[in-house]
Amino acid sequence: MARDNLYDNLVSRPAIPPGVKTNATVNGTTVDKNYQNNMFRVVFFSIVTATTTDGSHAVTMQDSPDNSAWTAVVATDMAGTLPTITSTDANKCFDLAYNGSQRYVRLVLTTSGATTGAIIGAVAVMGQGRRTPVTH
Repeated sequence: MARDNLYDNLVSRPAIPPGVKTNATVNGTTVDKNYQNNMFRVVFFSIVTATTTDGSHAVTMQDSPDNSAWTAVVATDMAGTLPTITSTDANKCFDLAYNGSQRYVRLVLTTSGATTGAIIGAVAVMGQGRRTPVTH
C-alpha cells in the first residue's frame, strides 16, 4: 500500500552538478527511471541558479532507450518550458518534467557568451514508481 508522505514515494538524483558554468556544453547526469528496479513514470527536474553574471545558458532535455543514443525530447513528453538562463535569473528555480516512455533522461546545458558565467545546478526527482515505499 502506498504511503501518504513524499519520502516514501519520491527519489531524488543529481541532474547537473552545481558549479560555475562558462562557455561549454554540459551533458547532465543520466537519470535511470528504473532506479532500484522500481520503474518510475515521471521525472521532475528543478534547475537552481545562484549568481548569474553573464552569458546565455540554454537548457534542453534528451532521452534514450539505451543510455547511448540520445535524442531531443518531444514537447508531448515534457511539462514546463525549457529555460534560457541569463544575468537576470539569479537565485531562481526553473521546473520541468519528463513523462515520456524512454528509460533514460538527462538535461543538457549549453552556455555561450559568458566571461564569468553563472552558478547553476539541477536535481531530478522521480515519482510514480511501481512500488512504494521506495528505496533511497
